[in-house]
Order: sequence, then C-alpha cells, then structure tokens
Amino acid sequence: MTDTKKAVVLLSGGIDSTTVLAIAKSEGYTCYAMSFDYGQRHKSELEAANVIAQIMEAETHIIQKLDLRIIGGSALISETEVPKDRSESEMSDSIPVTYVPARNTIFLSHALGWAEVLNANDIFIGVNALDYSGYPDCRPEYIKAFERMANLATRAGVEGQHLNIRTPLIELTKAQIIQKGLELGVDYNMTRSCYDPDSAGLACGHCDSCQLRRKGFHEAGVPDPTLYKENGDDDG
Repeated sequence: MTDTKKAVVLLSGGIDSTTVLAIAKSEGYTCYAMSFDYGQRHKSELEAANVIAQIMEAETHIIQKLDLRIIGGSALISETEVPKDRSESEMSDSIPVTYVPARNTIFLSHALGWAEVLNANDIFIGVNALDYSGYPDCRPEYIKAFERMANLATRAGVEGQHLNIRTPLIELTKAQIIQKGLELGVDYNMTRSCYDPDSAGLACGHCDSCQLRRKGFHEAGVPDPTLYKENGDDDG
C-alpha cells in the first residue's frame, strides 16, 4: 500500500470523459486511462483519447480491444443508419439505435479488474443523466447497482477495500460540463464526439452526439471548436 491515490478513468475521447479526467487529476489522483476499441464506426475518438491521455499526463493509457460487432445490436457497430437531425423530444422519447447493448457494464467490468490490480479504490466514468441520448446505463440507479455489485464480486471489496464508481458529471448539463472543464484548463479542440464522422474524422454535425455537443457550447457561451464536414470548420 502507498499513499498515492490511484484512479482508473474511462476515456472515450469525448467532452465528458476528458472533463472527468481533468476532475480526477484536480482531486490529486494518479490517473490510469482506459479506452476501448470495440468495433465502433467512430474510431476517430480513439485517436483523440490517445492524444488527450498524453497531453493530460495520464500515468498509463491502455486501449482494450473488444469486438462487439460480433453481437451487434447498435448503429455504432453495424451498418444501421445513425439517426440525424432529431429534436430533443425525439432523443428522449425512446432508447436510440446508437445504444450499444451493455456497453457501460462491459467497460466498467474491465475497469474494475484493472482497478483491483492497481490497488485503486476509484473508477471515474463520464456518464450524464441530463444531456444524454436516453441510454439506460447512464442513470444514477444503474451506477449505484454496479458499485454494489463491484464490492460484492471482488477480493478488494470483500476484504474491506471499498470500490467507488465516481460520476462527477451525472447531474450536470453539457454546458455546465464544458464550463467545468474550461475552469480546469481542458482544451476541447482535442475531443471528438460524432457518431458518424467522415474518413478524415470530421464531425457530421447532425447526429445526436453532435447536436448535444453544439447545444452545450452554445449554452456555455463559448465557441465550438469542432470541425464539421459540411464546411470544414465551426458553423456556430
């Protein structure tokens, strides 16, 4: 045992996970970043995650390869069309086809195993229950249930080393998340959010993720640094 506070941080390369990494670092954690190559169509996020981990000085960054295309069930890992130009009411009306079955459970399980090996008590994940696309595994009750399971299912938990699933963004709007990150010096130009980028990695500007990103920057009152493929730069 050492006095060093260690945390595993799930890092997708988007706004939320990058902000969470900044928060964990600001709280004095030595951060071990974990990303996943799961067969997603938006692989540009992995390139972003790699840059972010280096610039933000994560102690280690690993990219776990899991091909979820084998089980399918999501537009993010298949040829199913990604929904575009949906209204906020449409986004919240039902669970969208971009939902990847059990994704956060799979990711958190891998993070949990690494946390045990590292002797880390905390796992940070950038789930959000306000400005999100209706995913059931982003809700507070899900996180509480996973944390309880984690402490029942691991040697660390059984031996009294309580494992915490940290969700500092869960009650924040996208605008509040961006403002928090800017306070901590996050450069959001590094991040990627689009579900359906082109081959050059430019954001489509029309999927749910792009719309929530645009809305967040607009409401935060700061320029959106995203490169959108319709014009190659921020269109406001």
